[in-house]
Amino acid sequence: MDFRTEIPVRRSSFTVSHDRTGFCAGSCFAEHIAGRLAALRFPVTANPTGILFNPASIAAMLRRLDGEHPYTADELFAADGLWHSYDHHGSFSRSTVGETLQAVNAAYRDGSEALRQADYVMLTFGTAWIYRLPDGRGATNCHKQPADTFVRERLRPETIVAEYDALLGSVLAGKQVLLTVSPVRHLKDGLVENSLSKAILRCAAADLEERWPNVWYFPAYELLNDDLRDYRFYAPDMAHPSQQAVDYVWERFVQFAMDGPTAALLPRLERLRTALGHRMLHAGSEGEAVFRRRSLELIDELQRALPQIDFSAERHHFGR
Repeated sequence: MDFRTEIPVRRSSFTVSHDRTGFCAGSCFAEHIAGRLAALRFPVTANPTGILFNPASIAAMLRRLDGEHPYTADELFAADGLWHSYDHHGSFSRSTVGETLQAVNAAYRDGSEALRQADYVMLTFGTAWIYRLPDGRGATNCHKQPADTFVRERLRPETIVAEYDALLGSVLAGKQVLLTVSPVRHLKDGLVENSLSKAILRCAAADLEERWPNVWYFPAYELLNDDLRDYRFYAPDMAHPSQQAVDYVWERFVQFAMDGPTAALLPRLERLRTALGHRMLHAGSEGEAVFRRRSLELIDELQRALPQIDFSAERHHFGR
């Protein structure tokens, strides 16, 4: 007897490998996947301005990174003793204008170069709701400013599609593009509003996949809500997926985006990552010497399989 409806996820022609560079942007799924990829030594950059929740803010970031438009002082504002940018996470905020500009423009330069070099781009849409400033600009981060500072607006599927049609014909041209809808529930919007929001995002993603041969959709949202479909796969906040659910979605992503040889390397890369985090209790013991020797042998194996990756830092960690 079956007690769940499993979603079959098969290998697609969208490809993630160690010799291809990735760029991830959007909400939590982008952060989770990019974090896993980076830990397993895939070359990837994620959210150079911080987490982005709606498609319009993601699009605005992509357009800006594609141009020559560093940030200027008139785009910042002061609050609570810090200078902020509505385009950036609070971690970029500093006590002076100059320091904030230095932080946001360093991220701008790095993000622009990462996007330019990317072979593939993964974008995660989290919500169709956007908060706009009086001049019409979207506020990626509201920095706890009064609610009447912003106008709350719900994006429409056709608006999202039109915006990404333009991007796919310009900054995203020639790149593989993977779209996902975040399974994270925006409970503050209300469950009815959250459901409507996710439906809008899913419709827009479907239209874009149908219109562009270099666009794919990965069913992260459906894997949590229709495959796992149980509150035990949510974190205590009942909004975010649990670690077990994140692991399950990652396994399906590997099936979807990686060929056999790449996927076969992952267990050894995971072993190396675990070894790097291991703390030996008895320095200088025979057990420590064996552990270091086996770790170096593992690095040698991985170096032969991935000659393009520099493992010198890992070798230094284990004493060679």
